[in-house]
Amino acid sequence: MPTNARAISRLIVAERPSLLRFVQRIVGSGANAEDVTQSLWLRAQRIADVPPIANPRAYLYRLAANLAIDHLKSETRRSQVDIEAQALLWGCDEILAADRVMIAGDTLVRVEAAARALPERTRRIFELHRYEGLSQRAVAERLGVSTTTVEKHMRRAMRLLAAARDGE
Repeated sequence: MPTNARAISRLIVAERPSLLRFVQRIVGSGANAEDVTQSLWLRAQRIADVPPIANPRAYLYRLAANLAIDHLKSETRRSQVDIEAQALLWGCDEILAADRVMIAGDTLVRVEAAARALPERTRRIFELHRYEGLSQRAVAERLGVSTTTVEKHMRRAMRLLAAARDGE
């Protein structure tokens, strides 16, 4: 097991009660906090040694927060899909469904416009990574840039597209 993974795993064990409280404040449920903490443990096992982690405790809590937020988003999506499935199975207010379609269409138009408006290099990196499925390393090699540059452009693209999606 890599040194970083070992250090974070030991820290999870030592900080478990505190981590559970921290995650529960985000996800709202003890059972969900347990699930996220278990995911945190599994994720920690895959942490590489490069680069070395300067502040393992801060890294652990940031990772826990990210996993908790991802869990919330997943639960929200799952809940929305369940509501829509129930509406399809048992009948729904067609006006509500039409309203959702209209809102989704507006959102799609905003995101597509934002994607077209991305700076050329950022758009190209985004397309190679998201649409063509290349890893960030493969994108970097293809374009002759560093992986850090690819990461920077991906963060920029995701930030701008999320802002467009949210109507900002």
